[in-house]
Amino acid sequence: MDLHELLEKTVTGLGYELVDVEQSPRGRVLRLFIDKPEKQGGIDVEDCATVSNHLTRVLAVENVDYDRLEVSSPGLDRVLKKLADFERFAGSEVNLRLRLPLAGRRNFNGILQGVRDGKVCLTIDTGDVELELSNVDKARLVPKFD
Repeated sequence: MDLHELLEKTVTGLGYELVDVEQSPRGRVLRLFIDKPEKQGGIDVEDCATVSNHLTRVLAVENVDYDRLEVSSPGLDRVLKKLADFERFAGSEVNLRLRLPLAGRRNFNGILQGVRDGKVCLTIDTGDVELELSNVDKARLVPKFD
């Protein structure tokens, strides 16, 4: 089982969603971002501690060599990676960057309309666009402050 698969299985088994994993160049720092969609108010310190404590034991048993484990919430500017993320946050404003340009453009900012036929639908200043998920390099929610 590879590291990402191990982390995904463990975090989901605890009832959380693994949003993203960052690993330092030499794998010395493991940084995980977790969420719990049904929890009002989002992830708190206790959630991070629970996951961190459990993962520390699992990684020791699996002989994963690392120096530091960091577990946190995805934040207000949460990254969107999975198809389910793009469906869940439909109606939200997003910043999106493509791997390969579409009509000479790589960066898009607009309102996420969800997913249709496996494509990410976005309303931007010039109208609606459909983008291949495989061509999305980075996508993040735009934080709203009231």
